[in-house]
Amino acid sequence: MGAKVLIVDDAAFMRMVLKNILTNNGFEVAGEAENGKEAVIKYTELKPDLVTMDITMPEMDGITAVKEIKKLDPQAKIIMCSAMGQQAMVIEAIKAGASDFIVKPFKEDLVVEKLNIQQAK
Repeated sequence: MGAKVLIVDDAAFMRMVLKNILTNNGFEVAGEAENGKEAVIKYTELKPDLVTMDITMPEMDGITAVKEIKKLDPQAKIIMCSAMGQQAMVIEAIKAGASDFIVKPFKEDLVVEKLNIQQAK
């Protein structure tokens, strides 16, 4: 079984798309969260190998969630998911501790490549 991944996105459709990509490519979906606050709680419970994190979410945004998770686990591997045109936010997320980013709409081969790179680190 591949790496355990926590999928964080406020849009159920996006979580479903990512879940399909991951399961079709040998990753295990450890869990899902629909906001940053839930992501931090699930991270501590599930101890995933990787996290895919949306940037814009209610309750707690992805950048704040990255900072919180990194406080709990400085080794956390978090890949940000952003729509086109969110470059400034992606840079902020990388500064906050995100490992990489993938752009929506998701391209399966790119998502798999980025997750494999992070898993190998």
